[in-house]
Amino acid sequence: MEHPFKKILIVGAGPSGLLLALLLSKHGIPVEIFEASHELDKQPRAAIYGSSAVPELRRAGIIDEIRRRGMSPTSVSWRRSDDHSVVTSLDGSSMEDVGGVDLRMACLVLDKLDELMLEEFLTKYNGKIHWKHRVTGTGQDETQAWIDVETPEGAKKFYGDYIVGCDGATSQVRKSLFGEEFPGFTWERQIVATNVYYDFSKFGWKDSSFILHPDHFFMAARITPDGLYRVTYGESPGLTWEEMKARQAWKYEIMLPGHPKPGDYKMVMMSPYKMHQRCAPSFRVGRILLAADAAHLCNPWGGMGITGGFVDVGGLYDCLAGIWDGKADESILDLYSEKRIEKWKTVINPVSSDNFRRVSDSDPDTLLERDPVLQAFKAAEGDPEAQKKMALATFSVCYDFTQHYKS
Repeated sequence: MEHPFKKILIVGAGPSGLLLALLLSKHGIPVEIFEASHELDKQPRAAIYGSSAVPELRRAGIIDEIRRRGMSPTSVSWRRSDDHSVVTSLDGSSMEDVGGVDLRMACLVLDKLDELMLEEFLTKYNGKIHWKHRVTGTGQDETQAWIDVETPEGAKKFYGDYIVGCDGATSQVRKSLFGEEFPGFTWERQIVATNVYYDFSKFGWKDSSFILHPDHFFMAARITPDGLYRVTYGESPGLTWEEMKARQAWKYEIMLPGHPKPGDYKMVMMSPYKMHQRCAPSFRVGRILLAADAAHLCNPWGGMGITGGFVDVGGLYDCLAGIWDGKADESILDLYSEKRIEKWKTVINPVSSDNFRRVSDSDPDTLLERDPVLQAFKAAEGDPEAQKKMALATFSVCYDFTQHYKS
């Protein structure tokens, strides 16, 4: 059949851009990726992908390899900071079989996941990626869209039927549409993400733990089978990166079980982050679209950013594939923008904000008495069906665009 468009240009070779490229390529839709850097990002970022993102990784044909190279974590606990005793915990083992599908969370450090997706895109689908191609602007008319790109050979224009900005928090695609307008706010608190080898298991810690404290809150999650942990912790406002680095050993000794000295652990990587709650005015302007961090941001507590971004990508793929197959017209892209913004406002933003406020609560000793979410987790302890029901509730971040296909 003759298709209504010929090619999609994706800006950004991060996780959302690569996942979208895989989904589209698998469906036979021609794609090219443009990446400003000369390589994939290696900074410590997300590593655990929520159950609601797993169907998209499954559709891309990579979930089994993710689990083979990484892990399938199931336990999450909330702990006090003084003695690290458990306030409550959840066991997601029951998600291994949901109607015959394994919907447990998936864990593979993001740089390794990016490598896997790029490898699939290049080898299985003969994909095309342009390295050291920095997008500086976008344009469009009635028949096509284009990107202005700085390349090693000078300034160039590249043309496609649609442009998708998957170029992260500082998205140039978004700025080409809305300038510096990115409604929302930046949290005053800063955080530091570290990758470290330290044996939390000897203290009885399992997959992921959230430690509650107004100043020394942190998250510790095992992210590789050989025992690498992601430890993300809060820092005081206004500190420079040099000051944060100088305080790291002190913070670890205060926070972590066993009060380790620098010789007791092996630090692999460390990066500072500012936390944002922001959403673009629209995820569609004509032939130009936004997804994931280029479209919206949230703080990392609970993994709503990466999970929500992957769900965005799956929804956008359904819309573009529907147009390609003649099952939908371009108006479905307006619906994509409308529904994904709605999900940010009603799910991603409030849930991630509550997650951060919970972990940094000013009176953690009384939090269980005041927090209905923790109370619900507590009530579900030891009840696999209740825990499965709570895990399935996280799928409220999803929206099925195929229901709008022509019958």
